[in-house]
Amino acid sequence: AVVSTQSTGYITQKIRKDFMDIEGILELPLKVDVNVWNYEHLRQFCNQLNELCVMLQPVCSAETCSQMTATASWIFLCAVHKEPKECCAIDYIRHTLDGAASILNSNKYFPSRVNIKDSSVGKLPSTCRRVYRIFSHAYFHHKDIYDDFEGRTMLCHRFDRWVKKFDLITQDLLIVPLEDGSDNNSDNSDGDGYATLINNSVIEAPRSKDAASTEEEEEGHYATVSEKTEPPVISTKDTSQNDDDEDVDDDDDSDEEDETTIRE
Repeated sequence: AVVSTQSTGYITQKIRKDFMDIEGILELPLKVDVNVWNYEHLRQFCNQLNELCVMLQPVCSAETCSQMTATASWIFLCAVHKEPKECCAIDYIRHTLDGAASILNSNKYFPSRVNIKDSSVGKLPSTCRRVYRIFSHAYFHHKDIYDDFEGRTMLCHRFDRWVKKFDLITQDLLIVPLEDGSDNNSDNSDGDGYATLINNSVIEAPRSKDAASTEEEEEGHYATVSEKTEPPVISTKDTSQNDDDEDVDDDDDSDEEDETTIRE
């Protein structure tokens, strides 16, 4: 059986052999726990995304990208602070990768790489959602760098296929268009829990499945507005406070969706 750190070596070997063989890289080996497999893949994605971060640094700065955005309507708040706040895009990317490393290397959440605690499995989807925003920002704001990186790694294609294969992110959150027949739609949403425009009105956002399972009683925090000539009507729900974000420095076990805000 391929287990624990052996899974890391196995994944790395498959990538080196043929990084284009996405299905082969993602295929779950016999006798390997699926949660361990996903944990090791997420570690691998974060490791490789450090290269993209380095590539972005010369062109993505506080001056050029003062907010972390993908499409034009939404701003992502950085989840690693005690209270979520805006960061420039490159700081958001650094903080997200550092935060993911803190979680994945945490003895509290992942004391073993052979067996993943059931209570820690929910950390994987929330981390995936935040990490995916790095791809989306690069695609929509630094397309030449994204194309260069993607052409050499196929990392976004692999990430997209992985989260779909193992049901880690819902389809509506995947907004980077891919050339593999995927039906990702950048006009729909670009973050967890985003709402869809219906009859030019503001609606509450649908909850993702893992968030709904942990907070069945809580209402959605996100809303969207249509592009109308009159001032937008924004939901009266408070989108400035974060009741369900994770703080990697906090000892709280909660792991729900992080906050986003509407660009006005």
